[in-house]
Amino acid sequence: MAGKGTPATALLTRQRVPYTLHPYDVAPDTPNYGAQVAAALGVPPERVFKSLVAEVDGELAVAVVPVTGDLDLKALAAALGGKRAALADRTLAERTTGYVRGGISPLGQRRRLRTVVDASAERFPTVYVSAGRRGLQLEIAPADLIRLTAAVTAPLATAA
Repeated sequence: MAGKGTPATALLTRQRVPYTLHPYDVAPDTPNYGAQVAAALGVPPERVFKSLVAEVDGELAVAVVPVTGDLDLKALAAALGGKRAALADRTLAERTTGYVRGGISPLGQRRRLRTVVDASAERFPTVYVSAGRRGLQLEIAPADLIRLTAAVTAPLATAA
């Protein structure tokens, strides 16, 4: 767990939450990026989750969904008690979270956003999410991820 940390790993260390870092080498513009990351890590793609920043009724939120599916924006809005959701502008997402696209972690964001984790995460002993930098995933128990992000869980993913 040593090395150059990120706000996400700093948060986990402060909270004494166990995690494992997994570096990988996949170009950010690779088609089907998430599946390639899973392959590089040698783990089933349904255990690798992407963090997407969306606007729900004008308020930013984070959806954590498996790389094997797409975000159902209506389901995200419903999970947060909203009416409409749309993916956020990339620049706004980066500025608000403090992370760059392809490295947005649900943990340790500059401004804590309401978070929804896809319910499928709870089926696994651990899941993989961005550690806050491209080329670095962290493996964490879903219960810890949900607790530290104060997330709600809901079915958010549609088949890709």
